[in-house]
Amino acid sequence: MALKKIIFQSAALVLAAAMISGCSRKDNHGLDPDNPATVTVWHYYNGVQQENFDKLVAEFNETVGYEQGIIIKASSKSNISDLADSALASLRQEEGAEPAPNMFAAYAETAFTADQMGCLVDMSQYFSSEELSEYVEGYLAEGDLNNKGELKIFPTAKSTEVMLINATDWQTFADAAGVTKDSLSTWEGLADTAEKYYNYTDGLTPDIPGDGKALFGRDSVANYMIVGAKQLGLEYFTSEGGSFTMNENKEAVRRLWDAYYVPYVKGCYLSQGRFRSDDAKTGSIISMVCSTTGAAYFPKSVTPDDEHSYSIECLVLPVPYFEGTDRYVVQQGAGMVVVKSDETTEYACSVFLKWFTDKERNTYFSAGSGYLPVKKDANDTAAISASYTSSGGSADDPLLIALSGAVDEINSSVPYAAKPFERSAETRDFLETYIQDTAQKAHDDAYARIGSGEDRASVMNEYTSDSAFEAWYSEFISGLKAAAGI
Repeated sequence: MALKKIIFQSAALVLAAAMISGCSRKDNHGLDPDNPATVTVWHYYNGVQQENFDKLVAEFNETVGYEQGIIIKASSKSNISDLADSALASLRQEEGAEPAPNMFAAYAETAFTADQMGCLVDMSQYFSSEELSEYVEGYLAEGDLNNKGELKIFPTAKSTEVMLINATDWQTFADAAGVTKDSLSTWEGLADTAEKYYNYTDGLTPDIPGDGKALFGRDSVANYMIVGAKQLGLEYFTSEGGSFTMNENKEAVRRLWDAYYVPYVKGCYLSQGRFRSDDAKTGSIISMVCSTTGAAYFPKSVTPDDEHSYSIECLVLPVPYFEGTDRYVVQQGAGMVVVKSDETTEYACSVFLKWFTDKERNTYFSAGSGYLPVKKDANDTAAISASYTSSGGSADDPLLIALSGAVDEINSSVPYAAKPFERSAETRDFLETYIQDTAQKAHDDAYARIGSGEDRASVMNEYTSDSAFEAWYSEFISGLKAAAGI
């Protein structure tokens, strides 16, 4: 009896231990500090962004990762295009491709493709509703690729666009022409002001007619075409219940054409260097729209030629919107997607993502990299400024000025990101290049004719007429359908 009692007690202890171990394993999803889970992460960060990310990864591995049994191994794939190609090749198990990472940075188009392959984890299962409520709603909505309440792209750092002004040269023009920065609040007002600037600069050299300068340029024309259309009530493509539809709205596209194509043809807008910051450095333009990350390259001085250079001050304004419309602003920036593997590894990814997007850490990474934090309470100008300057940045850096303006813009506008679909990358490429390429060609042709002696007003009227738009619009619709595979 004594032996049976001992055996029974021992079995009970083993069972209790197993139950405790099982509960513990369930609580931490199998993480074991003595046998850590390795999580491979691919990103596209370079320079300061990569330094900040690597620093945070090291901190995580030495603290929370060490305590819970997680090792993050991160590597850069140079740029977002290379990253997307490498990740999709790995997920497809193409010959010569690397083993797929457990987590990688992705824009919506790449995430959509990976999700269609059945490769992505719905990360909402690892976060409570209270935890998710701390994040900016629009950032979470972008991750719901199929409108099912899922979270296939987890927001880690976001950006929007801002308008940056060479305040020094702007003020000289504004005083002379009697305009104010309020005229730059709408696309219609910007186009009108840009024409005034062209005439003003043309008048500075009366002996050289037709040499006026452009006021404005923008980096992403696709953002203008997509967000501007949204403001005007047009989404080019929508899907509902599995049905995919292309939408047309000639009136909306005409307003987009009038506010970009027309001033570009007239020489009031410009796209010359690789980025508009390159054009701002030479004084070829004095205002531009770029992403918050691109603001880091806005100049502190202008060098119009090899012999002259002068310092300028930077002014940030909201991106213009169309008169009488809701103020939508672009929401962009890659998030992290988690590749399906096993419960322990997927949970380990969620632990890192929660840690990385903590207010203080996410503000540190975002402020130093030109991004916006993803939590509501972290989108605070004072906190971002303090983090930026404490890391060695200057209070008059265009990047910090841009981030401060972007916070106000995000908090007072409606962030918008178009939903991806099978050929959304191709359609975005078309929207980026078509209006820009056709405007550039029309500008070059028009100025060639003017240079040959034709009347400027007559030539410009021809290139910006109703009939010119009708012909342009017909080709626009045909090209958009082809890009979408319709």
